[in-house]
Amino acid sequence: MKILLLHNYYQFSGGEDGVLQAEKDLLEAKGHQVILLQVSNHDITNPVEKINAAISAIYSFSSYQKVLKVIAEFKPDLAHIHNFFPLFSPSVYYACREAGIPVVQTLHNYRLLCLNAYLFREGKVCEDCLGKPIPIPGVLNGCYKDSKVGSAIVATMLSTHRVLDTWTQMVDVYIALTEFSRQKFITNNLPPEKVVVKPNFVYPEPPAGNGEGNYALFVGRLSEEKGLDTLVEAWKTIGEKLPLKIVGDGPLAEQIVQSIEKMKGVEYLGRKTSEEVYALLRDAKFLVFPSKWYEGLPRIIIEAYASATPIIASNLGSMSSLVKDGSTGLLFEPGNPQDLAAKVEWALNNTKKLIQMRHFSREEFEIQYTSEKNYKRLMEIYGQIVNQ
Repeated sequence: MKILLLHNYYQFSGGEDGVLQAEKDLLEAKGHQVILLQVSNHDITNPVEKINAAISAIYSFSSYQKVLKVIAEFKPDLAHIHNFFPLFSPSVYYACREAGIPVVQTLHNYRLLCLNAYLFREGKVCEDCLGKPIPIPGVLNGCYKDSKVGSAIVATMLSTHRVLDTWTQMVDVYIALTEFSRQKFITNNLPPEKVVVKPNFVYPEPPAGNGEGNYALFVGRLSEEKGLDTLVEAWKTIGEKLPLKIVGDGPLAEQIVQSIEKMKGVEYLGRKTSEEVYALLRDAKFLVFPSKWYEGLPRIIIEAYASATPIIASNLGSMSSLVKDGSTGLLFEPGNPQDLAAKVEWALNNTKKLIQMRHFSREEFEIQYTSEKNYKRLMEIYGQIVNQ
């Protein structure tokens, strides 16, 4: 097949970028022709470009023309969009429709339902805008980058395209990463027959580890919704009983460095390459995932399972089903550092059970998240819309 991928990179790279690259690499390895049309928020460097980006987020005529041009030259069988916001805009759907090219959209987050894409505000899950034709609460609270003006623009984008039926008519199939996510979108007006589930995957697949490094590991974006305050507070109780390594980057990086400066047993490692993360995962006793929002399907969870590393995660949203309590890891009350610390203590006192969890974690990866299983499911989805 000839496949056109579209992706708007964020300023801070994250799991979406890794998923996109893995999917591209896998498709090319299977002999498909793939072109990646990409833009990046790094290109927004001054106030004028910010204004232009805000306006074009609603409908970008330049993106419309750019996509039409690429389609005319490449003649793809389909377009698979990972992220259109803000620089591509929903205009790319209309370009594909104009050219007669079917569209797949992966739902990495909750952008179609929420101004900040996380269903998260003031440190906790927020669904105030769900079911409302215009997300007024999100505008009043400045949910998009703490800006009422920016929030009003995103609200205009969402509301305009709801009125135009863009979300229901211009996309042939949506890929939700979990059943939890699928249900959220269906109950908020996406057609059930258009929303299918296909999890993320890891490609190439890392080998399993043995967890002999005697440390816990956090890997992720350093931002409020990831529950870093819960993590740091829990380790004030754990201390040096089990060292904690923190990997990642983001808006809270400087704050994290300051908060752990005088803490014993906590180390901030900054950004690491995929290979370095895999090495850390293989030796970690477990991954700690204290997120406070629903999440999509975090790539690091799959990477942990591939490395045979159990996970201690918040009992919230997608994580409640992704982590099987007592089998592939442990679940704790979201935002509760005392409960997180108790689960870590349990893990330290149940070494044999933790070893069993390593076996179950790798088994979960092989059942659910291998590249071969993912490729088969992706081809089923592609084949269905191309044939239609």
